[in-house]
Amino acid sequence: MLCKELTEKIEEVYPVSYACEWDNVGLLVGRANKEVKSVYLALDVTEEVIQEAVRVKADLLITHHPLIFKGLKKISDQDFIGNRVVQLLQHDISYYAMHTNYDVLRMADLAANRLGLQSIEVLEQTEPKEPEKGIGKSGQFASAMTVRECCELVKERFALSHIKVFGDLDRKIQRVAVCPGSGKSVIGEAIRKKAEVLITGDIDHHSGIDAEAQGLTIMDAGHYGMEHIFIEDMRKFLEERFEKLDIKCAPISHPFSVV
Repeated sequence: MLCKELTEKIEEVYPVSYACEWDNVGLLVGRANKEVKSVYLALDVTEEVIQEAVRVKADLLITHHPLIFKGLKKISDQDFIGNRVVQLLQHDISYYAMHTNYDVLRMADLAANRLGLQSIEVLEQTEPKEPEKGIGKSGQFASAMTVRECCELVKERFALSHIKVFGDLDRKIQRVAVCPGSGKSVIGEAIRKKAEVLITGDIDHHSGIDAEAQGLTIMDAGHYGMEHIFIEDMRKFLEERFEKLDIKCAPISHPFSVV
């Protein structure tokens, strides 16, 4: 099938119109009319991802995080973003990003369901005419547990080795907010929704201690730590709709080490 035919099918479920205004999603590099027989899925467009996409002879690369956020005034191998664009074009690999449109329509629900949350509702509404659409979810566990027990649950469900916590590990919690990726901006909403814990990533020192002072325990499971679930979810999505498509996925590989 053609690249544009495949991406049209994706956008029937994840329209680009649901992406935040600041975002950059859709076909960002390459030919819409390219014949696509193989797809490579990853979270980010790293050098390793491009090399592997080339090695497996992928026709289309799909990631969650866009390679291009800001406007490019030049595209050359002298700039690391430009160089990645050059490599994709050299190898005739079309490149498609689905970021906050996927976040709004799928990511938080996927995370909340993994955690077994009940009474799920949107955390931060982004669609005025559709109040159920937005960033993050809030809900509750079937029964109360300690923050320490919650950490173990999150590590097991998201295949993590560690979690950073702002708050008392022995505190009993039941009301939960979850925001895969960077959740600093939803701390206020989590407090307003009376969440006892926010499970997210990219929380800095001051945001963490200030949230804890307001009664909200913060569990920082990492940006990649929670969002890598995109890869497996999209693999299933494509397999269900395109039986003949050869789909390969980047291995789960956290971008930093804790020593």
